[in-house]
Amino acid sequence: MYNNQKDVRHNLKMFFIDGLSFMPSMALISITAVIPSFLNQLGASTFQIALATSMSFICVLLAQPFFGFIASRAALMHRTFSKILFLQRFSFLVFVLLIPVFAETNTTLVHLFLGFWAVFNLFVGSYAVFFTPLVIRLLPPDKRGGFRGIGQAIGSLIGVGMSALIPIILSRFAFPYNYMVIYAFGAVFLIINAGVFYMMRENEDAEPTVPMRLLEYIKGMPGAVKESSTFRAMIYTCSFLAIANALLTYYTLFALRVFYATEMHIALLTGLAVLSTAVTQIVFGYIVDKFGPRTTALLCAFFVAAAGVTALSAGTLNVLLVAWVFANIANAGFMVTATLLLGIVSPSTKMPLYVGVFNTITAMLSTLIILILPPILENMGFAPLFSIVLACGLISFAFNMLFLRRRMAKFEGNHPRQ
Repeated sequence: MYNNQKDVRHNLKMFFIDGLSFMPSMALISITAVIPSFLNQLGASTFQIALATSMSFICVLLAQPFFGFIASRAALMHRTFSKILFLQRFSFLVFVLLIPVFAETNTTLVHLFLGFWAVFNLFVGSYAVFFTPLVIRLLPPDKRGGFRGIGQAIGSLIGVGMSALIPIILSRFAFPYNYMVIYAFGAVFLIINAGVFYMMRENEDAEPTVPMRLLEYIKGMPGAVKESSTFRAMIYTCSFLAIANALLTYYTLFALRVFYATEMHIALLTGLAVLSTAVTQIVFGYIVDKFGPRTTALLCAFFVAAAGVTALSAGTLNVLLVAWVFANIANAGFMVTATLLLGIVSPSTKMPLYVGVFNTITAMLSTLIILILPPILENMGFAPLFSIVLACGLISFAFNMLFLRRRMAKFEGNHPRQ
């Protein structure tokens, strides 16, 4: 399935640069820190901030079958993926350039952001259905975690540097031009990242996916769940991790609304997020290569539960910061884990379908929880939120030990480092 060793080394470099360019953009266009602060300063409601968070799930849910259909028919997935990414990132740059036009009307700017953010997130539906098969196609099993993790970790450290610039930019430029500068830097990193995928080398003779019409793709989604008990066990285990990770934005909202977090605190939240991601990408990357992704799924569940417990007892902002670090470790670990679990449990010829099904299910569940939380938070405070996070961690851990461990035994026995 993989190309010759020269191409494998080249692709390893490209995935390394992928991490270098993608992770800083996540610090600058952070849906868990920078964007909630931006919307909160614009006077957006709790529901509007929740809507911005849920868009990444709603739009993925809507776009997943379409991009799965495209992926199943792509002769060279890296080229098709790159073109989709360029379109997505330049569209976001258009929003950034429009900020000065609507700078005087906060309500209009909120609506404009939500509209462009929805478009941006429609393209997010392409990420997993292209990225996961590319990792599996282009990299051998023992090369998929460690080296990629180092690239993402270094990229996260660059992101720490970017986050250190955030309070400087916020104080030097008037609102909302300060956020315009931050978003512009993030868009540049994202455009560079799109070019990285264009330069990858894919074997045209690799085993092709099964081409499917859009209606066939949608009709085939229930069958993917029915035909594989291992896939079902993965869904049970990882759905609760996905839900917990989807609630990260509310930690920032908690810091803003309860502890009156300042611009410096937002920068600190961003810096801690990318720094914890950097360490996690390295550590989890090597754990995946040595022990397989089911082990890291267990670790993710542990850190999710730890975040929930810590946040429930957070009487000060410093304690909340500890919970924030735990939650971001779980989130970064899940990014490593879910991709490789899907690569293991999915038939190679149906990988876009299986990835699409997984993302559709997790997006539906995450969207549901995100959108029902605002009225609860308004009336009951943030305790129900962190109780849900704790429950997600405990349930995922239990499903992993009771179901996924047994189903994954045959795969783990063949792991290259076992």
